[in-house]
Amino acid sequence: MISDLKPYPSYKDSGAPWLGQVPEHWRVRRGKWLFRHKKILNLNRSNENVLSLTLRGVVNNNPENPEGLVPKDYATYQLFEKGDLVFKLIDLENLRTSRVGLVHEDGIMSSAYVRLVQHNAGDIRFFFHQYFDLYQRGVYNQLGAGVRSTISPDDLLNMAVSIPPLPEQSAIVRFLDHANRKIRRYIRAKQKLIKLLEEQKQAIIHRAVTRGLDPKVRLKSSGVEWLGDMPEYWKISALRHRYSQCLGKMLDSKRISGKHLLPYLRNTDVQWDRIKVGDLPTMDILPHEQDRYCLEEGDLLVCEGGEVGRSALWSGQLTVCGFQKALHRLRPLKRERDVPRYLYYALHAAAKAGAFDDGHQSTIAHLTGDKLRAHSFAFPPSDEQESIINFLDFALGKINLTVTAARRKIALLHELRTRLIADVVTGKLDIREAAAKLPDESPEPEPEPNPEPSFSENGAEEAEPAPEEIEA
Repeated sequence: MISDLKPYPSYKDSGAPWLGQVPEHWRVRRGKWLFRHKKILNLNRSNENVLSLTLRGVVNNNPENPEGLVPKDYATYQLFEKGDLVFKLIDLENLRTSRVGLVHEDGIMSSAYVRLVQHNAGDIRFFFHQYFDLYQRGVYNQLGAGVRSTISPDDLLNMAVSIPPLPEQSAIVRFLDHANRKIRRYIRAKQKLIKLLEEQKQAIIHRAVTRGLDPKVRLKSSGVEWLGDMPEYWKISALRHRYSQCLGKMLDSKRISGKHLLPYLRNTDVQWDRIKVGDLPTMDILPHEQDRYCLEEGDLLVCEGGEVGRSALWSGQLTVCGFQKALHRLRPLKRERDVPRYLYYALHAAAKAGAFDDGHQSTIAHLTGDKLRAHSFAFPPSDEQESIINFLDFALGKINLTVTAARRKIALLHELRTRLIADVVTGKLDIREAAAKLPDESPEPEPEPNPEPSFSENGAEEAEPAPEEIEA
């Protein structure tokens, strides 16, 4: 259906660089012709439904699990009504955080947000798509002279927007809703596949590092809950008996002289089996400190906080590199006895099995050096460690290729949806005939909203930023 779409028969110049050529019969008006900026403070109505503009758009704040920072006093919050457009017009260079939303029910939001109320006829859903497209293309921070990180409500209302006839606005919304349903269903199917494959990976790793590769091996109890039974000739050992552990250097900005600057890794740079080395920060690591706080090829890095236990091997991507206090460095006490990549897989199994959970969900989990050194793992002989590594690298490699392909497909589908919305709401594609042929569809239940993941060039999922706070 999308491949059959064609441009409109004739176009005219809109006079606005961000709109370019628009269909001949569309009007071009400033935003204030359609909307006005309205601000009504909540005063003492603290029992109103609290809304928030996050990565997921406009959401309800559950008092027991709020999306952002919820204050005790709502007097400075402003009233919003269903159908309002809401904008956050600061920090515009950060395109990873949603800045445009369509209010889904009456409620209150932070006074940091801009509320536009419609006062001329139009389909508000069409204008939401158009304003969101302008945001995604970085138009807002290009208004005026140079790049601006903040614009005012007047700047927004003085922007030119394109206005198709009202029936065409509704047809565009109907077409985009239909296309989005199809894309969303395909994305969900790929996400389900990825989840199943990740569960399969965890099961394969867990079995290999707790039972080995021989299905007929005699087993004995390990005495460790998450490990269960293990081959009877394997040894159960606390980590301190097999590996040396070192926590990285604490960053102290007051002591940075700039004389011994070296790049260093942070918690966020260490993902499962992957270390990011692009655009690393630097800090002073003195020559006599480098043996302690710099890495050697084969070192295993383990996250002390965040996703506790997340780890990866350092393969010498940089000649010299340090690591911050949020990371543990592990080195085998006897390299002829222990292979760090085997321990990586053991840590993966332990983390996914909840071995590092401290049982206190209300506090931020931390894996201190004492705790890490005290954890016990099952250790086979070194030659069997190598065999397990080879087996897992091969088996998981095939699964990872499938996961990477699925994630790339999801990323492409997100790009397709963004491009389609842009082309349709700016009049680059004529959807009138296609929309008229669409079948009647009952509203599709919306799933629980989730942030759309971003992906690196190799298809690996990046860590998601935290939800945006509702107080600016």
